[in-house]
Amino acid sequence: MSNKKRRKSRGISDPASLVVDKNVNVNQKIIQLMELINSEGITCNGYHSLDQDPTIATACKKFAGLVGLISWHLMNDTEDGDFRIKNELSRKIDINPNSMMTRQAFYSAIALDLLLYGDGNAVVRPHTEDGYLRDLEIIPPSRFQLMPDPTAPNYRYWIYIDGIPYDPRDLIHFAINPDKNYPWKGTSFRVAIRDVAENLHQAAKTEKAFNASKWKPPMIVKVDGMTEEFQSPDGRREIVKDYVETADVGEPWVIPAQQMEVTSVKPLTLQDLAIKDTMTLNKQTAAAIVGVPAFMVGVGAFNREEYDNFIMTDFRSLIECIQQTLTKALLISDQWYIKGNIWQLRDWDLSTITTVFTAFGDRGWITGNEARDRINLPPKEGLDELKVLENYIPADKSGDQKKLIQ
Repeated sequence: MSNKKRRKSRGISDPASLVVDKNVNVNQKIIQLMELINSEGITCNGYHSLDQDPTIATACKKFAGLVGLISWHLMNDTEDGDFRIKNELSRKIDINPNSMMTRQAFYSAIALDLLLYGDGNAVVRPHTEDGYLRDLEIIPPSRFQLMPDPTAPNYRYWIYIDGIPYDPRDLIHFAINPDKNYPWKGTSFRVAIRDVAENLHQAAKTEKAFNASKWKPPMIVKVDGMTEEFQSPDGRREIVKDYVETADVGEPWVIPAQQMEVTSVKPLTLQDLAIKDTMTLNKQTAAAIVGVPAFMVGVGAFNREEYDNFIMTDFRSLIECIQQTLTKALLISDQWYIKGNIWQLRDWDLSTITTVFTAFGDRGWITGNEARDRINLPPKEGLDELKVLENYIPADKSGDQKKLIQ
């Protein structure tokens, strides 16, 4: 059945009439318009993966991009505090975890597998040589499967890579949001965000079809249908050519009043359909489920407090997952652990850094070179000594000041 016949069967003889008849309620216009565009084949059907939705993919890639920016420190837990260790292992973890990838690409890929492609799971295979760690290989989600052990499905499992079973203790398995039946298995936000993704996909397709629709005439010319010229398409074109088209811009029309009537038309817009409001709400919901601020998906303006809260909550949670998994899988010493430096992503402007680090320096908590390093300045000789103002003294020595001893 042609589109024209389908429209007639639904009671819509002419789409232009949706905006001419002022007695028709606006909601009714929207319903009729949605019936029309659905009849023209823009209803979303079938399965669409989350990475096909621009909003969800953008949110996850923004998240993963920040994961790739931070540095990873090998730390030693001692009685006097935690100190950073710099050796070949720390260099492998932080500088070149994979010989074919940069540090940024490597950790961003792990984050994307956890958030988007791997449904809450990511698998890395370590390569060793003579007992030393040589490389870390990311296994694409399409190549691995997590299968419960039949003898203890809630406790033990196997990781199949290309159909070959591996003991999870021989691999590095990252997992977020533990599954309710299999705690060792991660889950993503696939179920929670499914309806939002479908709404975003449908809204985008509706907007595209609406903007490309041919049913948006700027005016309607009513012509006596009994005239001979009106009986054929060529005749109707001749009427427009004779009475409507003009050679000069702004030239007035001369039309027979008994045969024609011109009506100005204002077609429905996307604002009338509330497409923009719907997409904004769905984008905010998608951003909230993924865990990123709404401005990262194009909704609203940048907000420093919202960004810092994201870094210290949802972002920190994912970093904790990565650093604890690496610590468990790669380190033997009970005193060593791996830490992701999320503090370098805090949004501190120069004036805040100056105020904070000046106060730290006055109290002898940091050196001058430590403060210079925070603002990307090279170290200077003589600035590695802790200094303190003379009036900063221990409380029990307050009575020993020279000005009080006469």
